Parts: sequence; structure tokens; C-alpha cells
Amino acid sequence: MKKYLFAIAASTFLIFSLNASAAKPISITFQSNETTPDGVEYSNYIVKCSNGQKQPITAWNKRKKWCVGESTENCSKKQITTAKQACKAS
Repeated sequence: MKKYLFAIAASTFLIFSLNASAAKPISITFQSNETTPDGVEYSNYIVKCSNGQKQPITAWNKRKKWCVGESTENCSKKQITTAKQACKAS
């Protein structure tokens, strides 16, 4: 019985430690304003992650839609949610 409890405790600890080591956003810095060839305006930002990586995110529709990279596929309504997704992808 003690072996099973030890195995469960060890696997639980491992899961929590993996979540704790996931990259998280440290800062978000404005880079520039851009316009697509169609005339749609957007803003470029750089997210600095806790693992040392820097990832781009963009703001569309007057900062109402935030996307990872310059595509409009991986998006959310909140800047912090998109920043977390960008760091997770790195």
C-alpha cells in the first residue's frame, strides 16, 4: 500500500513541477504600428518569456483582438492570454 501512495505522490509532484517550469510571460513591449495591404491596421508587440525567449504577438481591431504572431488564427480577446499562449509555444 505504501508503494502505491509513494508512486501517486511522486507522479503528482512531477506533474506540478512540469507546470511550474512552463514558460510564462515576463513583459510585453510595443514595437510598431503596421497596416496590411488591405488597409487594416494592427500593432506589433514582443513578449519576453521566463525561459529567455522572445515571441511576437499582434493586436487587431484597436486592441480588441490579440493574436500570436502576425496571423489572425491563434487569437483571444485578452493580451495576457495571448502572451501565455505565445510563451507556451516557444
